[in-house]
Amino acid sequence: MALTLTSLRDLAALGFDTIIDARAPAEYAEDHLPGAINLPVLDDAERARVGTTYKQISPFTARKIGGALVARNVAAHLDGPLADKPGGWRPLVYCWRGGQRSGSFATILAQVGWRVETVAGGYKAWRALVVDALQRAEVPCPMVVLDGNTGTAKTDVLAELSARGMQVIDLEGLANHRGSLFGGRSGGQPSQKLFENRLAQALVALDPLRPLVVEAESSRVGNLMLPSKLWAAMCAAPRVTIDAPLAARAAYLVRAYGDVIADGAELARIIAQLQPLHAAEVIEGWQAMAAMGHFNVLAADLMARHYDPRYAKSRTGKGRAERVVVASDLSAPWVAALAGQVEAAVLGLGAAK
Repeated sequence: MALTLTSLRDLAALGFDTIIDARAPAEYAEDHLPGAINLPVLDDAERARVGTTYKQISPFTARKIGGALVARNVAAHLDGPLADKPGGWRPLVYCWRGGQRSGSFATILAQVGWRVETVAGGYKAWRALVVDALQRAEVPCPMVVLDGNTGTAKTDVLAELSARGMQVIDLEGLANHRGSLFGGRSGGQPSQKLFENRLAQALVALDPLRPLVVEAESSRVGNLMLPSKLWAAMCAAPRVTIDAPLAARAAYLVRAYGDVIADGAELARIIAQLQPLHAAEVIEGWQAMAAMGHFNVLAADLMARHYDPRYAKSRTGKGRAERVVVASDLSAPWVAALAGQVEAAVLGLGAAK
C-alpha cells in the first residue's frame, strides 16, 4: 500500500519502525526523509549502468539487468542490516517517485511477512511538501532576531536560550557553518536541499503562540541560501542586539575559532581571500599577525576594518534594534547571565505588543 503524505508532520505520526531510502547513495546524501536509513537497491554505478542501458539499448534489457541487481542487493540487505528484524517489524520504503525501486523492495519485504508500506510519489512528493512549507507558508509565530556585531557570542547565547526552554532555530547549526569567511566546520555543509529539509521540519514544529528567536544572518549561511519568506521575515522582525567592547569580542573569537587558528596554513588561505576587499598592506599586516600568533590583535583588527563596517551596512532597512543588551565580558561564565538578559528582552518585546 502506498501512503500519501499531506504534511511534514505526517511522517512522525505514522509510527513506522524504520524508514528505508531505497535510492542510490548519492541521492540519499543530497537529501532524504528525516530518520531514513539508506538501503539502496541499486548503488550509484549500477543506477548509471541501468539508465545508460535504458537509453542506448532498450527498456527491456535495462529492466532485466536492473531486476537481477535489485534481487542481489535486497538479498544482501536481508542477510545484513535486516537480519535481526522481528516478525512485527513495520518498515516504510521510498525511492525517487515511489515506483519500481521502492515497489520491488517492498514486494520482497512483504513476502517475508513484514507489514511494509511505500510513499506515494516517493521522495519527490516529500520534497514538494518541503518547498511548500518554505516558499508559500508564513513563519507561524512572532519572530525576534538576535543581533550584534561579530564576536558577541550570539550562537552561544542562542544555545543557552534553547536550554532555558525558549523557542529557537539555530540556522548556523542546521547549515553546519558559522556564517563568515572563517566559519567552515568539520564535515562541510549539507546540500541546499538537505538544509531546507531540516529547516522546514524546524518551522512546522513551532508553537505559534510563543516567540521564535533566530540569529541575525545574511541571506546566505556559508554557501546555503535562506528561503525568501524566512529572510523577509527576519529583515522585518524586531531585534535584540548584544553590545560588547572590541577587546571582549576579540577574546571570544579566539576561543570560538580555535580550530581555525590551530591550522596556520588554512588561516593564511582564508585571510588571502580578503585581498579583493582590502589594500595589500592591510592583508600583509593580518598575515603577519597570524604568523606571529597575535590572534587577539588579528581578531580585533579584522572586526574593526572588515566585519563591523559591513555589519552596519547590512542592517540598513532591516528591523530596528528595539532592545540593546550590554555585555562587558563574553567569557563562558558570563554567557548564562547574558542569555538571561536577552530572554527578558525578547519576552519584553512580546509584552509590549
